[in-house]
Amino acid sequence: MTETSHSGGPTPRTPGNGEEQSGKPSSHGPGEDASGGPVVTLAKKAGGGGPWRRFTGGAGGAAGAVHGPGEIRHLGLVAALVLLAGVGLATQPENFATSGNVVAILVLAATIGVITVGQTFVIIGGGIDLSVGSVMALASVWATTVATQSYGPAVMALCAILVGTGTGLVTGLLISYGRLVPFIATLAMLVAARGLAQRMSDRKTQLIRPENDALVSLSTTRVLGLPLVVYIFAAVALAGWLLLNRTTFGRRTFAVGGNPEAARLAGIDVRRHTLLLYALSGFCCGIAAIIIMARTTTGSSTHGDLYELDAIAAVIIGGTLLTGGRGTVVGSILGVLIFTLITNLFILNGLQTSDQLIAKGAIIVGAVLLQRRGLRSPT
Repeated sequence: MTETSHSGGPTPRTPGNGEEQSGKPSSHGPGEDASGGPVVTLAKKAGGGGPWRRFTGGAGGAAGAVHGPGEIRHLGLVAALVLLAGVGLATQPENFATSGNVVAILVLAATIGVITVGQTFVIIGGGIDLSVGSVMALASVWATTVATQSYGPAVMALCAILVGTGTGLVTGLLISYGRLVPFIATLAMLVAARGLAQRMSDRKTQLIRPENDALVSLSTTRVLGLPLVVYIFAAVALAGWLLLNRTTFGRRTFAVGGNPEAARLAGIDVRRHTLLLYALSGFCCGIAAIIIMARTTTGSSTHGDLYELDAIAAVIIGGTLLTGGRGTVVGSILGVLIFTLITNLFILNGLQTSDQLIAKGAIIVGAVLLQRRGLRSPT
């Protein structure tokens, strides 16, 4: 069955919707409705109609798909969080359930969580960004140079965001207009951004000067018992959810990730949208740089080491397909909390970092295998 998405939702099947009836093709061109305007065709080649049907706003859209497999996956992730909390209570009853430890978990999740929001958009759009950790490090170093700090904390924060967004734009240009494979382009940016950060800082840690303590206060000032960086994380997550689920940009992201050619035929500028996705990822890296500077009071080329793996792992655990076209911000945030909770449990129980990496690797492999099994199962 073929449907069309207008501002009022799915419309009936008529000869004017670009369909074939009685074996005769419509007189309208591809991607046009009866009035000659652009129309989005929800055919099988556009990813089975899944991502588009989910957010078209019609009767069979949000009510039909969002409250199905997505909710089941989220419930499974919540169950995993409860199970991990039970392990923490059983192994470290005196330390795990304290308010200080809960705040530490949320603060630790804030930095990687903001990066994960941007990574979610990129992967849903059919790409991948391996450079997020290095871009965050570069943004933190650039924002803490002597020249930048002389302008005050507001300019430092703006500098971090601009550097992150600009780096994302360069990556997006290489992929969308330079036609480089996302893996290669972002791998090159990973190396280049880290090297530039090392060159700018001379491999030294740059401290935030006392007159710029307003930036540090984002980590020390608490509202209702939580540091401001946690609220920044929550605001980014909420904005990401709204952008993905309630805007045309989000619907186009699903379409581009599900089937770029079908999205192009539907009138979407795939290259421009891909460029914007990587710019959004860089923007999130800039915000994450502000959070890491507030937490550590430093800018360093060593910040964000292996953050790209943590972000990708959280996105996969949250149910986003590595091939693109399906995913949720809520699932990715739950994935971040799961990995942060695992790290916290390992630290409280005195286990080595190498054990954490082994456990994370096993979880990633298991999540991918479950994804492939779900795709093969009949719907």
